[in-house]
Amino acid sequence: MALHTGSSRALPPSTPLWHALSEEEVYRHLKSRPEGLSAAEAKARLSEYGKNILPGKPAPNPLVVILHQFASPLIYVLLIAGAVSVAIRDIKDAVFIFAVILLNAAIGAVQEWRAEKSAHALQQLLRVEARVRRDGEVRTVPAEDLVPGDVVLIESGDRVPADIRLLQVNNLAVDESFLTGESVPVRKDAAVLPEDTPVSDRLNIACAGAIVVAGRGRGLVVATGKLTEVGRIARAVSEVESGKPPLVMRMERFSRQVALVVLGFAAFLGTVLLGRGASFGDVFIVMVAMAVSAIPEGLPVAMTVALSLATHRMAKRKVIARRLVAVESLGSCTTIASDKTGTLTVNEQTVKRIVLPDGIVLEVGGQGYAGEGTVTEHDGSALADDVLARLREMVLPAVLCNEGSLVRAEDGWRHAGDPMDIALLALAYKTGLVPDEVRAQRPVVAEIPFEPERRFAAVAYSADGVLRIAVKGALEAVLPFCRTMKTSSGDAPVDQTLVTQQVENLAASGYRVLALADGEVSAETDLAALAASPAALLALCGLAGFIDPLRPDAKEAVAEARKAGVKVVMITGDHPATALAIARQLEIASSEEEVFTGRELAACSATDTPEFHERLRRIRVFARVTPEQKLCIVDGLMRLGEFVAVTGDGVNDAPALHRANIGVAMGSGTEVAKDAAQIIVTDDSFASIVGGIEEGRYAYANVRKVTLFLISTGFAELLLIGSSILLGLPVPFLAVQLLWLNLVTNGIQDVALAFEAGERGVMRLSPRSPKEGIFNRKMIEQVLLGGFTMAVVCLAVYLHLLGKGLEMAEVRNDLLLLMIVMQFFHALNCRSEYRSVFRVPVRNNPVLIGGMALAFLVHLAAMHLPAARHLLGLAPLPIGQWAFFTGIAVCLLAVMELYKWRCRGNGACLL
Repeated sequence: MALHTGSSRALPPSTPLWHALSEEEVYRHLKSRPEGLSAAEAKARLSEYGKNILPGKPAPNPLVVILHQFASPLIYVLLIAGAVSVAIRDIKDAVFIFAVILLNAAIGAVQEWRAEKSAHALQQLLRVEARVRRDGEVRTVPAEDLVPGDVVLIESGDRVPADIRLLQVNNLAVDESFLTGESVPVRKDAAVLPEDTPVSDRLNIACAGAIVVAGRGRGLVVATGKLTEVGRIARAVSEVESGKPPLVMRMERFSRQVALVVLGFAAFLGTVLLGRGASFGDVFIVMVAMAVSAIPEGLPVAMTVALSLATHRMAKRKVIARRLVAVESLGSCTTIASDKTGTLTVNEQTVKRIVLPDGIVLEVGGQGYAGEGTVTEHDGSALADDVLARLREMVLPAVLCNEGSLVRAEDGWRHAGDPMDIALLALAYKTGLVPDEVRAQRPVVAEIPFEPERRFAAVAYSADGVLRIAVKGALEAVLPFCRTMKTSSGDAPVDQTLVTQQVENLAASGYRVLALADGEVSAETDLAALAASPAALLALCGLAGFIDPLRPDAKEAVAEARKAGVKVVMITGDHPATALAIARQLEIASSEEEVFTGRELAACSATDTPEFHERLRRIRVFARVTPEQKLCIVDGLMRLGEFVAVTGDGVNDAPALHRANIGVAMGSGTEVAKDAAQIIVTDDSFASIVGGIEEGRYAYANVRKVTLFLISTGFAELLLIGSSILLGLPVPFLAVQLLWLNLVTNGIQDVALAFEAGERGVMRLSPRSPKEGIFNRKMIEQVLLGGFTMAVVCLAVYLHLLGKGLEMAEVRNDLLLLMIVMQFFHALNCRSEYRSVFRVPVRNNPVLIGGMALAFLVHLAAMHLPAARHLLGLAPLPIGQWAFFTGIAVCLLAVMELYKWRCRGNGACLL
């Protein structure tokens, strides 16, 4: 089924429960017949119901991307300041302000456009074709042209093109992990089911988007497009309110704080001036100057640059951020709610443990659909010759009673068929057997295919002229065939208690278990009769334990997240025992008390109570949960005050991905999941997610550095202007000079600060509290200390220059130079909130050194070029005054170094 934008009309509200209807009833309701619809009927229904497509996000619209750059609280403040400047006919200030807004929009739009294009490239539609009966003939048509009532044929390798009520199956197995989270293919059946059967257990329904891994089937299309199970979840995503990114929340609080401080201070000083008899016009101009000095005009640009750089770095680590703020959001998360299948595990069934009937436990190395790895004793020692011989005896029936294919090719291993069949073939290679050679030497003469109600498969084969039977299946189905079991001392009577306990031990550890048996029979043995009435003729060869193994880097990545203070919980549709087994390997959970099932969640009377939230706080594994329950869990975690990152790849993950503070989809996942997420991990690795967290923390640290630099310098300017007014002195800077400081000299250095490399140890720190704004105690201390130092020094120099009787223009020229030089040193201070300037390597940010040099040259040019001198009220200064003001400015560096030294002495330095 193609996934892209389109329309489809709703079926009648009384849509039947298809799984509970017989074949005749399904045909009657859909007004169809076994030979299929006619071409004319199909065309009419296509017009009525619409294309069999799901709504998806179109390619990014350039205009939308550009307009998105203006959706920022700081931009709103700047727009107001620009409008005020126009209203008072201060065109120079207005031009400066609007220029920085446009520059910020240009940088952000280019970066976001690239990210959206990358994400959209990952979401290109998978167009499939379907085989249908039309006018009594089997035809191949595009899946998007299917309509309710079409008779569809599916077989191994097909993608199910619509929701189908199965009417006939032959060993049909379907991979529905994208929808249910269940990593093992589901064996389908055409039998009528009770009305209350949940979606995950409707064996007679094949859902759109599933992959047929074995067998074949025939059925009727009962739902297309938005009315399929996939479509229902896609619609739910659009109805769920998305969580706000942390940076947006913090910047909103920050903008309110800045606005309140500026308005309050301006109102206070305006009242003072009016009380002294100043005209309203003069007071308004002074208040605009103060607003210009306090508002960090360069912050949007610098923040955009910092996030753009982090986006580029993330892309190198296989993480694509579709929105700039998503970069920092990942770094802010306090909890990762991770899907299991395909994210923490490889999503490939693997035989990892073997138990021989007499209790010998063997461990199997390697993973996935590759015949590479070794088999060892449970303690890791090499196999003895007799144990290896017994192991190969067990593997023989696994190879012969097998419909899969696994061969080594030049570009790696190629496979086809049921995942568990493929896993058994991989095991054969690991024991030294070659499946094709085994099959050639032992031709199969009869077979009984696997059926869900039978729970086993069997083949009769010839070995050196002797007829033998091989059986595999569930223990309770295979055991009636077994008279003996193979032990180290030869065949012995079956110890049912021992064997049953072995299976229970494997199941408790999260393994799926298959029993294997083999034995010689007489040439007259009727295989079909044997299946109908099992006779104890065979010998039990052993038990194979399957599990979807961990990704090689998953355990280390989870440990790294834990060191960074990020809690990892698992949310999966898989079996609780399997989920707990994986969680134990990852050290996410250790006991059943930390597991919460979908059934238990459904039994909860309310999910918005303190009792439920307290239990949620202790749970680490959520198993057998539905998409709606995943959404409930994520919402509960967010109510606990967590910043939640949800990972997933299936349609069932989409609502939770959309609701979370940050949704992380796997690159190989469904289009619905990727549409709902803000970040896409191209290699599907949990380790890449942790790498993204690190880059996000680097990005936020750089945003803080830029904010510290701009707010402390703005505070210094505001304090200097305010104290001058209170002392009855002229305003020390013109508004255009303040804009020059904030947008040009500062504007070069704050952008350069955004290039700072990440500081070591950032992943050893705990996540920031969700309630913590950008202005935490550390930021406030440094803003007050740095800003106060700059303001006091500049005020002292201002008073000194006025006392010498200099012209006001000359005083402002000197004072502007002093402020610029002090800001050079403060840019160095802001490279780290904890470490000394002299301990931060220059190589971490050569751009800053270049930026400082550029800012110096720009101001030097402005002092000498006639047009700039006239615009800014500047004049050249001798080298001696440059040296004098530089010497004074060094005191700021000394003050901040003493502060950091004191922090380190108190143990506050964690980096």
